[in-house]
Amino acid sequence: MTGVNGAGKTTTIGKIVHIAQKSGYRCLIAAADTFRAAAVQQVQVWGDRSNVEVIANPGKNTDPAAVVFDAIAAAQSRGTELLIVDTAGRLQNKKNLMDELSKIRRIIDKKAPNAHVESLLVLDSTLGQNGLRQAEVFSEAAQLSGVVLTKLDGTAKGGIALAVVQQLNLPIRFIGAGEGIEDLRPFSSYEFVEALLNG
Repeated sequence: MTGVNGAGKTTTIGKIVHIAQKSGYRCLIAAADTFRAAAVQQVQVWGDRSNVEVIANPGKNTDPAAVVFDAIAAAQSRGTELLIVDTAGRLQNKKNLMDELSKIRRIIDKKAPNAHVESLLVLDSTLGQNGLRQAEVFSEAAQLSGVVLTKLDGTAKGGIALAVVQQLNLPIRFIGAGEGIEDLRPFSSYEFVEALLNG
């Protein structure tokens, strides 16, 4: 899971884990956003809500790739079916963040070569053109396979979705329409266009 801080990444992780648990999947969360001190605690709260273990390294300045390495090993030894990796949304500069995401992706590809990897960008639907620029930047480093649109509960129509799909050829996987644990649903293009035109 990638995206800038404030887009709703951690909340989305909690919602996806909740859906997966209810569907009978064995899940783990990797707390690889080690840049922000509060990020690990936030992910832990969501893990606790769904009774899903969070793999974290509580030390300071922990290497995110090392957390992912440990989480993959834990997932493999426990027969975990879904491992969700939280990543940093901001580092000192954009290059550091993108280098870190690329490194995490290399670890995943090396340690779990047969895994089906979804690399999702969590995008705040209120951002407009800024959101498209974010998607372009993340697309390269994280090898994105889809987008989760958040904050569709407010006045935002999520028109940025159309630009992301068209210009980056990325499907929208989920939409988030609230803070609650149940407020995430699979994206339906038909419903979305209906809401856009009739809203």
